[in-house]
Amino acid sequence: MSDATGAPTLRGAAVGRTIGIGLMYGLWKPRVLGAWRVPAAGPVILAVNHSHNIDGPMLMGTAPRPVHFLIKKEAFVGPLDPFLHGIGQIEVDRTTVDRTAIGHALGVLADGGALGIFPEGTRGEGDFASLRAGLAYFAVRGGAPIVPVAVLGSTERRGRLIRGLPPLRSRVDVVFGDAFDASAGDGRRTRKALDEATLRIQAKLTAHLESAKRLTGR
Repeated sequence: MSDATGAPTLRGAAVGRTIGIGLMYGLWKPRVLGAWRVPAAGPVILAVNHSHNIDGPMLMGTAPRPVHFLIKKEAFVGPLDPFLHGIGQIEVDRTTVDRTAIGHALGVLADGGALGIFPEGTRGEGDFASLRAGLAYFAVRGGAPIVPVAVLGSTERRGRLIRGLPPLRSRVDVVFGDAFDASAGDGRRTRKALDEATLRIQAKLTAHLESAKRLTGR
């Protein structure tokens, strides 16, 4: 749910987490590795690869804390609009500098919450090959560590009942990596500093994805 200003609330994200736990564990068999690496309190950014539509809900249902995701505005249609806002998710217009979404996301971090971001910007190969600068901006401006997350197994096979989803009761691995600071430690917030931070982040996320694949055998 949102507060009077339209900002997402922790209570809403907590409801979303409860729903996510029920759905994800009810429909599939998540194997969660390294969840203890997520800081128990304080601002944090969960940066997850994105190759399937269930990746976001899967993280919401397996993360040890409620997560507020930045989600493209195109998903907020029909009954999904009040539902997504109600569970504390953040609508973002990717075609412009969405200052409202930016303010809501920074507000989540300022309140010590967990912000979920697909750093590739859109669904693709899920290999972190193309990162946008938004993740670096929120990490540096919000003073939040980044926890890399790899969701593996969501695209390996198609379900027989619903072709667009993984087979029901199939295993999906969610691997959390070590938290890291994206800034250079010098307090700079210039465009050059953000570009440098983006490169550091990409290297960390790519390394985590490769490690997660080795660990899970996927």
